[in-house]
Amino acid sequence: MRSSPTLAALFMTSACMTTPPPPPAPPELAALEAAAATQKEGSIAYPLTRRTYLVDPQFGVQVADPYRWLENDVRNDPEVRSWVTAQNEVTDKFLETLPLRETFKARMTQLYDYERFGIPRKKGGHYFYTRNDGLQNQSVLYVRDKVDGEGRVLIDPNGWSADGATALAEWTPSDNGKLLAYAIQDGGTDWRIVRVLDVATGKLLEDELKWLKFGGGVEWAKDGSGFYYSRFPEPEAGQTFQSLNKNQSVYYHKLGTPQVEDRLVYATPDHPDYGHYPTISEDGRWLVVTSSIGTDDRYEVTLIDLRKPGAKPRTLIKGFTNNYSYVGNKDTTFYFQTNDGAPRMKVVAMDVAQPNPVARTVIAEDTATLDGVSMIGGRLVTSYLVDAKTEVRVHGLGGKLVRKIELPGIGTASGFGGEQDDEETFFAFTSFNRPTTIYRYDVGAGQASAWASPKVAFNPDDFTVEQRFYASKDGTKVPMFIVRKKGTSGPAPTMLHGYGGFNVSSLPAFSPTRLAWVEQGGIFALANLRGGGEYGKAWHDAGRLQNKQNVFDDFIAAGEYLKAQGFTGPKQLAITGGSNGGLLVGAVVNQRPDLFAAASPAVGVMDMLRFDRFTAGRYWVDDYGYPNKEADFRALYAYSPYHNIRGGTEYPAVLVTTADTDDRVVPGHSFKYAAALQAAEDVGGQPHLIRIETRAGHGSGKPTSKIIEEAADVYAFLGHFTGLEK
Repeated sequence: MRSSPTLAALFMTSACMTTPPPPPAPPELAALEAAAATQKEGSIAYPLTRRTYLVDPQFGVQVADPYRWLENDVRNDPEVRSWVTAQNEVTDKFLETLPLRETFKARMTQLYDYERFGIPRKKGGHYFYTRNDGLQNQSVLYVRDKVDGEGRVLIDPNGWSADGATALAEWTPSDNGKLLAYAIQDGGTDWRIVRVLDVATGKLLEDELKWLKFGGGVEWAKDGSGFYYSRFPEPEAGQTFQSLNKNQSVYYHKLGTPQVEDRLVYATPDHPDYGHYPTISEDGRWLVVTSSIGTDDRYEVTLIDLRKPGAKPRTLIKGFTNNYSYVGNKDTTFYFQTNDGAPRMKVVAMDVAQPNPVARTVIAEDTATLDGVSMIGGRLVTSYLVDAKTEVRVHGLGGKLVRKIELPGIGTASGFGGEQDDEETFFAFTSFNRPTTIYRYDVGAGQASAWASPKVAFNPDDFTVEQRFYASKDGTKVPMFIVRKKGTSGPAPTMLHGYGGFNVSSLPAFSPTRLAWVEQGGIFALANLRGGGEYGKAWHDAGRLQNKQNVFDDFIAAGEYLKAQGFTGPKQLAITGGSNGGLLVGAVVNQRPDLFAAASPAVGVMDMLRFDRFTAGRYWVDDYGYPNKEADFRALYAYSPYHNIRGGTEYPAVLVTTADTDDRVVPGHSFKYAAALQAAEDVGGQPHLIRIETRAGHGSGKPTSKIIEEAADVYAFLGHFTGLEK
C-alpha cells in the first residue's frame, strides 16, 4: 500500500507549487487594524484580529505566522481571552438564525435519553461498571456482588462541578475488590488526579496523586498494599497546559503515604522522550514496563522480577522496532501480540527463563487484521478486523482455533477482559444503528447472552448500513460505510467523516447525534482512509510522513464517489473530522474547496510547522515527521491548513470547533486557522466561523449537555449549507 516513487515525486512537486509567497512589507499597525476591523464575508463582520509581521526563514522559505500571539494560553493572556469572547459572540449570533438548531437539540436530547452501561470488570467477586441513566452529564460507577444482582452507587461525579465538566476518568479495583483507585479529570484536561476509595464503606482514603497523563493508570500490587503508576514531573508555573510532556517515569505508591515518598521504579533520564507504562502480571511476579517514543506501536519491553527485592530491570524486547504488546503469561511463558514479520499482526510466545528468549508463533498472521488479544478461561480470545468490521475468535493456548463468537451483525465488538481462570468475560457490541449492548460470554460453553440491553427512542430496523469500496487517486480500493434511513434516496445532504492517521481504525459505532442527522433525511458516510489501522501496518504506513497526501486523496475520492453514485448532489456534501481528522478537513478544504458545501474541522492540528512545540505534540512526529528536517518540512508545508489558505478561491462554509482548555491539541491551532481564513481576501461569501467551548478539552470527559449543544450547532450549520432544511 505504499505510494510509488512517481506519486512521491508528484507530491514533492505539489509542495513546491503550493509554497506560500513571502509576506508583504509590514504596513503601519493602524492600517492593519483598520483592515481587520472591516473583514467581512456576506453579512458577517468578523471581530478585529491583530496581525503581526512575523516571518520565520526555514530551508529557504519565508514562513509567515501573523497570528502566533493566538497560541498564548487563554487562561493567562487577556488579549486572547477577549478574542475568544468576540469570536463566540459572532458565531452564536449566526447560529441563532438557523432553523435546525433547536430541532436537532430537541431530537438529540431524546436520542441520548437511554440507559447506557459500560463493560463490567470482575474483581474479588464484585462486578464494577459504569451506568448513565440517559441525560446525566457524567456516567456513574456502580458495583454489584452478583452478575445479575442489584447495583449500588460507588462514585457519582455529577456533583463534582456546577457545569458537569469534572469527570470520572480511569478506575481500577484492587485484586480482592476491597479498594478502588480512580482518576479525576477536570474541564477536559489530560491531567489526572488519582484518589483511593474503600469499596465497602465508600470512604475516601487520604491518598492523592497528581501529574498522571496518557495511560497513567494504576496497577495494584497483589497484596493491595499499594500500586504502580507512571507520571510526569510537575510542570513549571504557568506551563501546566502547554509545556512539552517529557520524563515520564514509573513509581510505586504505598497506601497511606504522601506522593513525595513514592519509590522510583523505572526511569530513563538519558532519554526524556521515552514514555513508560507498567503492567503487573496476573501471578504478581512480574512488573512489565512497556516503553514507547512516540505514537507508533514500536515498543521496548522491560521485566522486573518483583519476587526478588532490588532486582535489576531486564530489557526483553529492545530497539523500538516492532509492536510487542503484552497479553499475559503462564509461569515464564509470555504471550505477545506483535507485527514483527507480520504486518497484520500475530501472537507469539517466549520463555523468559531463557537468557535469550526466542519468540515462537502461536497464532499466525491472517488475511484479517489482528486488533486485540486476551487470555480468559485458559483460552486466547482474538479480535480481528475484516474490512473494518469485527470478527472474534477463540483459540487454545497452543493457538488452535476453537470457535468463532457469533456477533449480532456488522459492527464493532470490544472488551473480553478478565483473568485466566475466569469462565466468563464481557464484551460490548455496537453499530451505526445499534446502541451499545453489553454481553456476558461463557468461555467454556461458548455462549453469549445479553447482560444490559438499551431501550431506545427509535427502531434500528428503520435504517440501512452498507459498505462500499471506491478507488482513490492512485487506484487503491478504500472501504466506506454509508448509513441512511430506509426510503432516503439520493441525492441527499450528506455528511462525510474521516480520520486517517496514527494507526487508528474508524469502526462502526452508534452516535445519537449522527442518527439525528440521518433521521432528518441526511446520509452519513464514514471513509476508512489510509493512515488508519484497518489493514495493518502497510495501511498505516501508506498514509503518514511523506505519504500523508494519500489520506487527503482518499477523502477527496470518497466525496467524488458519493456524488458520482448519486448519494449526494453538487452542493450537498459536508465534511467533518476531529483532531487528526480536523487536520484532514482543513487540508482538503484548501485543496478542493469546490467539492464541499460545508466543513467542520474539530480540535484540529492546523499549524503543521509548530505542532511539536506543545504538550503531546512531540509524540506526533511518528505520523507527521519533524518540522526541523527539510524533507519533512516541505511535505508538511505543502498541506498545513494554516499556511495554505488562498485568496481568490471560493471556500465552502466553515465552522471550526475547539475548546479553550484543550491541552492535547492546543486551541491556538484552531484560533490561528480561523483568523487566517477570516482575513483571506476574495474567498466567497460563505461564513467562516469558530465555536470555542469552555472547559471541554479535547473531548474526553465532555458532559452530555455540552455534547448535545455542540452537535446541534454543528449539524444545523452543515444542514443549512447542504439543503437539509428544505
